[in-house]
Amino acid sequence: MDQNLQFPPGFTWGVATSAFQIEGAWAEDGKGPSIWDTFSHTPGRIIDGTNGDVACDHYHRYREDVDLIASLNVDAYRFSMAWARVQPDGKGAWNQKGFDFYDRLLDALHAKGVSPHLTLYHWDLPQALQDTGGWTARDTAYRFADYAAEVARRFGGRVATIATHNEPWCTANLGFGNAQFAPGVADAATAVQVSHHLLLSHGLAMSAMRAVNPAAGLGIVLNQWPAHPASDSAQDKVLAELEYAKSVQWYMDPLFKGRYPELALRAHGASGPKVQPGDFDIIAQKMDFLGVNYYTRAVTSADPSPPPPKGGRGFTDMGWEIYPEGLTELLLALNAEYDLPPVYITENGMANPDTLDGHAVHDHARISYVRDHLEALSAAMAQGVDVRGYFLWSLMDNFEWNSGYAKRFGIVHVDYATQQRTLKDSALWYREFITRMRGRK
Repeated sequence: MDQNLQFPPGFTWGVATSAFQIEGAWAEDGKGPSIWDTFSHTPGRIIDGTNGDVACDHYHRYREDVDLIASLNVDAYRFSMAWARVQPDGKGAWNQKGFDFYDRLLDALHAKGVSPHLTLYHWDLPQALQDTGGWTARDTAYRFADYAAEVARRFGGRVATIATHNEPWCTANLGFGNAQFAPGVADAATAVQVSHHLLLSHGLAMSAMRAVNPAAGLGIVLNQWPAHPASDSAQDKVLAELEYAKSVQWYMDPLFKGRYPELALRAHGASGPKVQPGDFDIIAQKMDFLGVNYYTRAVTSADPSPPPPKGGRGFTDMGWEIYPEGLTELLLALNAEYDLPPVYITENGMANPDTLDGHAVHDHARISYVRDHLEALSAAMAQGVDVRGYFLWSLMDNFEWNSGYAKRFGIVHVDYATQQRTLKDSALWYREFITRMRGRK
């Protein structure tokens, strides 16, 4: 099936995780509480009633997990730092024991020849900052820049890249728009203002990190999707255009054009963000890379009960349509509209209802999903998009945010009762696939 796939020599193959989803040790060694600790401890917030207190116990099992990563034959590992672990209040004193953990993790990765790619913020804001407004407060952007500078000072020379944010769209829209994610606020106007503060914090952090470590490779990670009308009706087409403007262009335009898209601003109207003079100069800084997370497309309809979308290949366990062609379409559209830096596909994968069968998990649907998306990626690269690497989401099953432990994205199965890790068929396939790609000239 993969005979036609072409990836250049030096292409980065990786796996990805995030701190809150795997680390556990939620109150150990001086770590402060995060908004996700608070949210997951609040009854009714997490679908299966669980929390991230232990998760995959990666904090204590990181050596075993790094051995696992190395066994997959990948080049790279993308992970995030828990801000509250290294700065419990999000400002003020640093927690050396927290930094020591990431120091040990980096030592272990380097010893195995695995290149670390660090994300500063994967949704777990220190609760102490939330108590003073969190991302609704402009001051939080400056606290984030202080945190970023300290991490770059300590670790900038030891990691391949540093991403400021993972999926600010989710932080704003799911955290503040519909209350699905921490901190659990449902207010559309607040979500719009939060999105601006997140972008501002990115720009401030870029400047702060460049000042202390000019050599570090810096960027941001955005979740993106093409938007398709469900029908040929003018109304559906307008909705698709608006969806793309409010999701993809809302973040890309400030970063690469120094402004918000006019279509989305008109739609937000009085709920548009409060922007201070000079903000876009801060936001629209040159980046060393852009991370793109791709899972599915958006299909818009004015019909409250639209027919199922055409052209997809079924749905994942999250209920997300499988539509690999959307990755090619998205990348080509971005490449045509923006002056892009090198791109990494920083997340791509699927939730699958995996069950352990003895010492194996036969997740052939995931293998098909990944292969099909790699074909779509290869097609975009063949048409001129400069993609430097692919990170499969996720290394292992983990705490899937408000779904708890009910959804499994990993290529490694985790038995949460015993913390036993088992390589799924997809992990074995991915390892062999990488070896084949490296063997091609």
